[in-house]
Amino acid sequence: MTAKKIIPKVLIVAFIIGFGVLCAFTGDVTSPVGTLWSLFPPVVAIGLALLTKEVYSSLFIGILAGGLLATKFNPIHTVGAVVNDGFISAVSGSAGIFIFLVILGIIVALLNKAGGSQAFGRWAAAHVKGKFGATIVTFLFGILIFIDDYFNCLTVGAVMRPVTDKAKISRSKLAYIIDATAAPVCMIAPISSWAAAVSSYAPDGQGIKLFCQAIPYNFYSLLTFVFVIAIGIMNFDYGSMKLHELNAENGDLFTSGSDDIAKEEELPATSKGRVIDLILPIIFLIGVCVFSLFYVGRCMGEEWVFDYKNYDASLSFIDAFSNTDATVGLPWGGLIALIGIIIYFVARRLMSVKEAMACIPKGFIAMVPAILILTMATTLKNTTSLLDSDTFVQNLLSSAGSLQNFLPAIIFIVACLIAFATGTSWGTFGILIPIVISIFPVGSELGIIGMSACLAGAVCGDHCSPISDTTIMASAGAQCNHINHVSTQLPYAITVAAISFVAYIIAGFINNWLIVLPIAIVLTVATLFVIKLITNKKTA
Repeated sequence: MTAKKIIPKVLIVAFIIGFGVLCAFTGDVTSPVGTLWSLFPPVVAIGLALLTKEVYSSLFIGILAGGLLATKFNPIHTVGAVVNDGFISAVSGSAGIFIFLVILGIIVALLNKAGGSQAFGRWAAAHVKGKFGATIVTFLFGILIFIDDYFNCLTVGAVMRPVTDKAKISRSKLAYIIDATAAPVCMIAPISSWAAAVSSYAPDGQGIKLFCQAIPYNFYSLLTFVFVIAIGIMNFDYGSMKLHELNAENGDLFTSGSDDIAKEEELPATSKGRVIDLILPIIFLIGVCVFSLFYVGRCMGEEWVFDYKNYDASLSFIDAFSNTDATVGLPWGGLIALIGIIIYFVARRLMSVKEAMACIPKGFIAMVPAILILTMATTLKNTTSLLDSDTFVQNLLSSAGSLQNFLPAIIFIVACLIAFATGTSWGTFGILIPIVISIFPVGSELGIIGMSACLAGAVCGDHCSPISDTTIMASAGAQCNHINHVSTQLPYAITVAAISFVAYIIAGFINNWLIVLPIAIVLTVATLFVIKLITNKKTA
């Protein structure tokens, strides 16, 4: 590790220790719980990751900072907080998602071994022309997989990597396109794991209704789609993404951080694979996962505990989705789909049972980096939650209650910051939705705009954060260095966030999405034209 990477970490650790010593000598051991200090650990982790381009030790230092602050610098209690409340809770709480990740990794290995991915790549090379074509196909594929963001990231990445590689699109750009469709499309799809999460925080019986009413005002999600299409049509990039795209044109798809990825050798693929051998397994996987989420939704008890004995056939499809748990439903669907796909490939004589079994450890190994980062990111969230950041946010928003027309824009920014610092959209929903509902009159247009601002801000912060599970999954799906993905994506996400902020200011005074959304779309395109002109002048 170079001095450039070590020095920031040493300074942060020294600051944490110095803060503890200061508290000890001054006698000021006031708890940081519910104060601005509650956001200190994730800010430390994110800042270090962006400065040093090294994510594991950065996350660990953030975890350590959270444990120290939560226990008032008691070393024994800190170990307990980090291990028990942090790591153990993270692994047990995310076990279902880990299983789903491994299953998807195995399915990707099977698709490659069967030759389906290669056949699709050959088809795309003949029918998808140029960068714009590959960008739009990737974007449309991402839009179609709206059921869950994890599923979206890994499936789109696995299918489209050969296509974008041949089109000389950098892995960072692929990761951005994946990330730009994963969470945003789930955030405007009433039948998705995200809609279910939002519904669980809303008043009884109003979840799906509020979610649907909020869709036209979800400016960040909608404008992100406009941004991806517009930047593809205008054929330019800016910020650090421009360097990555220039390098991709010269044959370097990674720019940096490709060592581990380049060492991964795929199992030799059969030449008998066809495009249908990619499409059918994916359709089957989607169908089974949708059914599993629906079934689990009908089996969830009153205390959000899954039990097949609780199956309630009276629940409608929408109600079941509102009641489902993706951490249970997706592993169920993934396992059933995995068995079916193995049987299909063996029956098609594309591989033997022994060859199919060889894909299991291969798929697991491919997902190890994502699982490690996700574990540490979840641990950071757990230690941060010990500091009760939601109390600080509630007090902050209460003090801004007199600015009714500006509140949607304020809520958007607050949601962005919380999701960025904690790396979780769903946690941000849990903090802000009850506050938003208490601030605005129930059913009012301004209340719907406030709800949309909360959801859009959560997606935006999640999109930007290096400790977000969706961002981690996008890196895994594109097989891109994680910090490269974050650093290249930030300028694009911040551009859309700034335009969305302006849109929420306008919406606070003009409570009509039919007027505000077209204005926001025009602002997005106009902003890109200005950025392109500035970029061209700098390179001229």
